[in-house]
Amino acid sequence: MPIYNKLVRDNIPEILTVKGKNFTSHVAKDKEEYQSKLMEKLQEEVSEFLEAPCAEEIADIQEVLDALAHSIGVDIAEVSNIKIRKAALRGRFVDGQILEMVED
Repeated sequence: MPIYNKLVRDNIPEILTVKGKNFTSHVAKDKEEYQSKLMEKLQEEVSEFLEAPCAEEIADIQEVLDALAHSIGVDIAEVSNIKIRKAALRGRFVDGQILEMVED
């Protein structure tokens, strides 16, 4: 039987129950465990994206980032506003600008 010990989406235990699977799971015992598992999940999702770039993997990364924001008490709307402000001031990452060197 595989051992996962990783954060999964909230409906996974219900889905496994409906499928008649035997499993064990628990809700993170505290904020520290939850945030640690979110960080691990972010690394997992980024690795999956790097192996196979696609919209589904980007959506998974964004879902984890939303959960991380929530876990530290940051509103997603606040994150969006910061993103907009930074884009207006410094631009985005659309054009592919590569900074090679800056003289002192």
